[in-house]
Amino acid sequence: MAAAIKTQNLAPVKLIRNVPKEEYYLPGHRTCAGCGPALQYKLVAKAAGPNTIFLGPTGCMYVANASYLCTPYAVPWMHTQITNGGAVASGIEAAYKVLLRKGKREGEFPNIIVMAGDGGSVDIGLQAMSAMMYRGHDALFICYDNEAYANTGIQTSPTTPYGGNTTFTPPGSAIPEGKTLFPKDPPQLVIGAHPAVKYVATASIAYPVDLINKVRKALNVVGPTFLHIHCPCPKGWGFDEAKTVEVARLAIETGMWNMYEWDNGEYRYQFKPKKYKPVREYLKLQNRFAHLSDAHIAKLQAFVDAKVKAKPVPVEAAVPKAN
Repeated sequence: MAAAIKTQNLAPVKLIRNVPKEEYYLPGHRTCAGCGPALQYKLVAKAAGPNTIFLGPTGCMYVANASYLCTPYAVPWMHTQITNGGAVASGIEAAYKVLLRKGKREGEFPNIIVMAGDGGSVDIGLQAMSAMMYRGHDALFICYDNEAYANTGIQTSPTTPYGGNTTFTPPGSAIPEGKTLFPKDPPQLVIGAHPAVKYVATASIAYPVDLINKVRKALNVVGPTFLHIHCPCPKGWGFDEAKTVEVARLAIETGMWNMYEWDNGEYRYQFKPKKYKPVREYLKLQNRFAHLSDAHIAKLQAFVDAKVKAKPVPVEAAVPKAN
């Protein structure tokens, strides 16, 4: 007779002093000073706890963390290609459930977390992420968003903001603003196209308790979930490494980043300012925007104004049941 699969139930954290002291992302990695993605990895690992399996598609958090046969993880971790993080997670989830049902493994089902950059989530890795969501695998897919292909030289990505100066979008006489495109919206890609997904949220390293609780809430859901976490990059964005959290907070205060949950079709917003600061306040701290003219900044401000005023559209879609 097949054994029932036991799942974990992670309790929310009320205050920063209640955050677990145990570390599962340890010192000794080779990330840059002030690295936003490394800070979010530390917080996600704390939230998930010891019964966790991380999948690391190629990117900053793979290369800087896993060189020379040495990793900083105190839990199982596997490198995947940048194209297939969702596929590998799907296989691990399915195999682990078989082992539990057959009684070949004991205990609770582990947290399976894909930790992918913006490229490994909604560009090169989009097909595998989408397939994992579509099939309904019980895994959390996290996009740690540093808004560029930072591992290979700060190339533009689908989440690089309009006007960003990257090695693939350098400003010049022909294209003075640098990047001419506005970014993709990863949470809406997941919400709008994947009826099996019931929980999607955005988070920021500026608010660690909120980030931890959203990770835990996502992991408590049986089925696929998605988090989009804002992770400023001092090297790629060109700001003082001591200002990582300040830059992250300014992104929220100016509307460049929005904090919300989409839970079973219902939107809930967090840290929404009563009055947004001008986008210029955010841009002026970063060298990647130093070339922008007043006209370019006005164009970006108009984009942000429209985004924060737009009402979210609830999505209802029937999920076919397996025979």
